[in-house]
Amino acid sequence: MAQNIAPQPGIMEISLYQGGASHVAGRTDAIKLSSNENPFGPSDRAREAVIRAAHNLHRYPGTDHAGLRAAIGEVHGLDPERILCGVGSDEIIHMLCQAYAGPETEVLFTEHGFLMYRISAHAAGATPVQVPERERVTDVDALIAAATDRTRLIFVANPNNPTGTMIELAELERLALAVPQAILVIDAAYAEYADGYDGGAELATRLPNVVMTRTFSKIYGLGGLRVGWGYGPREIVDVLNRVRGPFNLSQPALDGAEAAVRDRDHIARCRAENSRMRAWLAESLAEKGVPADPSFANFILARFADEETATACDRRLKNEGVIVRQVGGYGLPHCLRITVGDEASCRRVAHVIGLFMAERAASGQGA
Repeated sequence: MAQNIAPQPGIMEISLYQGGASHVAGRTDAIKLSSNENPFGPSDRAREAVIRAAHNLHRYPGTDHAGLRAAIGEVHGLDPERILCGVGSDEIIHMLCQAYAGPETEVLFTEHGFLMYRISAHAAGATPVQVPERERVTDVDALIAAATDRTRLIFVANPNNPTGTMIELAELERLALAVPQAILVIDAAYAEYADGYDGGAELATRLPNVVMTRTFSKIYGLGGLRVGWGYGPREIVDVLNRVRGPFNLSQPALDGAEAAVRDRDHIARCRAENSRMRAWLAESLAEKGVPADPSFANFILARFADEETATACDRRLKNEGVIVRQVGGYGLPHCLRITVGDEASCRRVAHVIGLFMAERAASGQGA
């Protein structure tokens, strides 16, 4: 019996990641609003590119992702040589921890930040350090105060998931300058939903310790293909390419993402519709006694009086065939994260929550 076989320290500290639920037992008409997916899906151009790529599934994909990097660079005005592609932005996060963190180092992230930061830090043998937020908003002063000479990476999702809140680029620059020994990773998975926001690209161009990560899983509607990208100093990108698997992205994924990033009309339509329904949904729920912070993403974080009320509301929504996301694992047990779907979906979720809140009030349970 192999009694001495054991994983690296920190691995068993990782809790298995739980994605958003997709089904409700006994229902075939459930609406999924739990994973921040684009309700309109990918553009027709992206679909057509994936179909064409299917004719060459016996061929290995390119290793340098040159076509996709060139397309990203063209659309965003960035140097393709400073772009790295991965299996979702998750892989970029993981590679950063693998390359720059390790035993006796620390990885900082905010109180309600994306769960992959902690997971990837543990996987690298580093110490994850959770830093308090200020009313569900990233607190730069708290991050600066928490940094030590052991800090190697600081992850800030902006806009943040699951809160939907964001901070100004000037604050992110202040953080990067205050902790020069660490790489500031701006996780901009939801950047396209925030008007006039470059995701931190200009900072990653100008500063030697800033990396921006992006994804095709959200507004581009390609979550099923798993494509993400990072951008930053050439020295850092060169390091990450040394630990990246040579064939980490399939050719259908590369071709679909390249077509998607070039279809700016589709993205503009999705952004406009998300902005319209996000405002409507937040206002509608607030009128029903369920507030949310201003969101800059494609979801809102609905706040209830306590965990029991949030859990009861989630149960009622599921009974009505509406799937949202409980976020107790993010330290927000009294909240539900609700993806902004199409108009019909938004009206349905608002209607069910309205009935739930009215019934609670009538029964004397309050909000």
